[in-house]
Amino acid sequence: MSDINTTPLVDVMLVLLIIFLIAVPVAIQTVEKLKVPVLPSEETQDKVENLLVTVVSTDAGGRSPGQGGYEGSTRTGQCRVYINNVTPVDNNELYKMAFDRLDAIVKRAGGAQNMEPDKIPEVHIRGDVNVPWKCIAGAIYNVQIAGYPKVGFISTPVDPNG
Repeated sequence: MSDINTTPLVDVMLVLLIIFLIAVPVAIQTVEKLKVPVLPSEETQDKVENLLVTVVSTDAGGRSPGQGGYEGSTRTGQCRVYINNVTPVDNNELYKMAFDRLDAIVKRAGGAQNMEPDKIPEVHIRGDVNVPWKCIAGAIYNVQIAGYPKVGFISTPVDPNG
């Protein structure tokens, strides 16, 4: 027999329709009385051991940040890397300083086997929007081969009203 009897299907659908017509107003009234708690946001506590790397490039005139008349990073400028926003370093110095810092932290903990996962330091990179990707990728590469397992980016929060 190739015919499908649709009468039971229509009966079931009508029963479900009636159930939903009764259940939806009840659910809406329940949701309207829900009170969401308002909690103050807390600033995250940064680990002291985290390494802050700032990546910028020279401006159109070839000037580095900190020099008089610096106009901001350009996509064609030369890479400039700073540790903790103060110390300018090249790629070899970045690797050496990152490795030495991580090695001292691991030795202080008594070896890698004694490091707790949440105590492992991270690298936070702050890069100018106009910096070429090769500059940031170079910094990431150097800190990863130095042994840092986590690399994150710091950005400026966007104002939702602006």
